[in-house]
Amino acid sequence: MNGGLSKLWQKDGTKSVLASLISILIGMAVGGVIILVVGLGNKNLGATGAWEGIRLVFGGLFSTGRNAAGQLTFGFNSTSVGNMLFRATPLILTGLSVAVAFKTGLFNIGAPGQYLMGTAATLMLALGIPTEVVPAPLVWLIAFLGGMLAGAAWGCLPGLVKAFLNINEVLACIMTNWIAANLVTWMFDGSDFRNLVENTKSGYIYKTSYNGVQTAKLGLDKLFPNSQVNGGILVAIVIAILVYVLMNKTILGYELKACGANRHAARYAGINDKRNIVLSMAIAGALSGAAASLYYLSGNTEFFWSTYQSLPATGFNGIPVALLAASNPIGVIFTGCFMSMLDIVGLQLTNLTAYNEYITDVIIAVIVYLSAFSLVIKLWLSGRGKKHKAAAAAEPAPAPADAGDAKGGEAK
Repeated sequence: MNGGLSKLWQKDGTKSVLASLISILIGMAVGGVIILVVGLGNKNLGATGAWEGIRLVFGGLFSTGRNAAGQLTFGFNSTSVGNMLFRATPLILTGLSVAVAFKTGLFNIGAPGQYLMGTAATLMLALGIPTEVVPAPLVWLIAFLGGMLAGAAWGCLPGLVKAFLNINEVLACIMTNWIAANLVTWMFDGSDFRNLVENTKSGYIYKTSYNGVQTAKLGLDKLFPNSQVNGGILVAIVIAILVYVLMNKTILGYELKACGANRHAARYAGINDKRNIVLSMAIAGALSGAAASLYYLSGNTEFFWSTYQSLPATGFNGIPVALLAASNPIGVIFTGCFMSMLDIVGLQLTNLTAYNEYITDVIIAVIVYLSAFSLVIKLWLSGRGKKHKAAAAAEPAPAPADAGDAKGGEAK
């Protein structure tokens, strides 16, 4: 039994998971302390309000409101869980985008720009192809693939300059992010896709449901009534599994990771490092584009076309999702859901207590900050494991009790 636990502890994946869990727990604990301090210092909250805030931080996803006596109640909240899955869909895919690049030794900070290009391509195709001529499901598929291709093409740009000009991909991604923001604004400014029906929303693009194109619910609306969830979460999970298979079970995945480990050694071994760098960024861009496609093809979300004001947070949030998952594609599914859960917790805090949503932003920021230290925590865990292993090896092995008898028997 002890031997099995020792082998499990020595696995790299076990240490990665533990490091991520420790980062999350520390972040949640710090958030609890912040809520306690703010609550005790606010006359409208007090100790009771602080305790309610702490309970919502750790269990807000399952909060069902307040009863007649004004006390918080908890149970299965289908609306909150469904909305959490809906919000997790793009986070899972942008997390995968960053994770794939990490595995190949690249830092894809260009996910926001790739997300924007995927948004533009998806909305133009979904709203521009008349469903009276082309069936709506086929339009959905064309828009989804178009969003992925647009993201892949935009991801190729920093990959190309990295591979052939050795320009740092972070600098290239930052530039392509803002080019994408202004390019998408220019493409939609004055276009026929702006919402002119609702005068107060003239700065928004029509929902894809305006053209009858939206992601099927696949029965999830029955499981999670009154929520925004749809089949997009299932598509995201399938894509995560496919990425896991690609990176761990195929020759291409091995080559990509070999380039990430040591580009020059991979080239010496006969691997085309330049091709794989471009391909890695293209795959990352396609995943970010898919995130945008699934989010806006839901049919219940609108796109504000003045994107130059800020870059989409979803692209940047993929970074902590990937870090907390240690770039494991399957782990990204769970960390994406966790980050989405914190958004729901923020809404519950705002709606049910005197706290505002910025408290959860602080908690998320702490967890994001600690996610960068998950590697340090992992190294600390590895160091402890090595010490235990060295101590065990240093102990002298007990001599067999019958060693002398055996020798004596041989002499005779």
